[in-house]
Amino acid sequence: MPAIDVYELRKAFKVQKNREGLGGALKDLFKREYTEVAAVKDISFQIPEGEICGYIGENGAGKSTTIKMLTGILVPTSGRIRVNGYVPFEDREEFVRGIGVVFGQRSQLWWDIGVIESFRLLRKVYRVGEADFRQRLDELVSTLQLEELLHRPVRKLSLGQRMRCELAAALLHRPSILFLDEPTIGLDIVVKTEIREFLKRLNREHGTTILLTTHDLQDIEALCSRVIMLDDGRIIYDGGLDELKERWSKGREVLFQFTNPLETAELSGLTDGLPVRWTKENDLTAKVWIPRELNVSDVLSRVVGSKEISDIKIFETNTDEIVREIYQSGSAQTAEDARRLTGDGPGEGGAEGSDGVREPIREKEPAGGVRS
Repeated sequence: MPAIDVYELRKAFKVQKNREGLGGALKDLFKREYTEVAAVKDISFQIPEGEICGYIGENGAGKSTTIKMLTGILVPTSGRIRVNGYVPFEDREEFVRGIGVVFGQRSQLWWDIGVIESFRLLRKVYRVGEADFRQRLDELVSTLQLEELLHRPVRKLSLGQRMRCELAAALLHRPSILFLDEPTIGLDIVVKTEIREFLKRLNREHGTTILLTTHDLQDIEALCSRVIMLDDGRIIYDGGLDELKERWSKGREVLFQFTNPLETAELSGLTDGLPVRWTKENDLTAKVWIPRELNVSDVLSRVVGSKEISDIKIFETNTDEIVREIYQSGSAQTAEDARRLTGDGPGEGGAEGSDGVREPIREKEPAGGVRS
């Protein structure tokens, strides 16, 4: 049984329509009109036990709404959810004992009391035995370096300190699934790195399943082997991070530092017949763009075998650029078109859109072209 099983999940909200002017306000007073807005639109996916999965999308894509349904805060409009074998909004009391939740912009700690007092209150909420609580607390305090923070009021903690305490609070009862909604928002790079290392260790040593939503794609690259991408409430990609890079990467750039000056025509001649593009930066330095379909070694062998090179640097397309391109290319519509053309759709418990994303249309790069 998967840790998380979602099938045809949908959540729609009724939003009041406000009419203009005094007359409109009077009409709204006696007869209100509503419109329905779907935040999550019939999504399906499964997450096996022990996986760290990234759940990404632009603002308003439906990430937080999904997390709130998975944790039982919201009731779905339609569809099916099972988390740890429970229906979250039905089996609330039993269900919450097996999950931990961290919302980056909301705290589960009491603002005006010491951190340790919040932990003790949470122990009673989750009905954790005193011996188990003490053992788990000692482990978390040591790992997250909380010794100096336990007796401070939460309101006197920095953001990074509070997030470390929030993680500890979510893990006191040893949940098997951890939901993280923007856990590193606003944190500096040092604290982000510490939290990422802690989450990797938690997953490695305890097999904790983690579903992570974030706008910081470095979190995804550091933690996740799988990515689910949302756009306008629909899944437009569900697959491996490496596959995402392979499918959407524009290619690579290689910077060459030559020993002797080269003319523009010489650069073009080095890769004659290959679909690459040269950019000359100065007499001794030039970059070559290599499409993902072409092996870098094919270019390197020609250039290195023909000219004296003092330095080489290879630049990969990073995940930020890839995701930005996906959203700008209107991939949600191309995914829907692909499914209609092929007749494919999400199966029972399957991952909608896992094969539905098509490569965006891009202008062909000139073969052997040079920009100076």
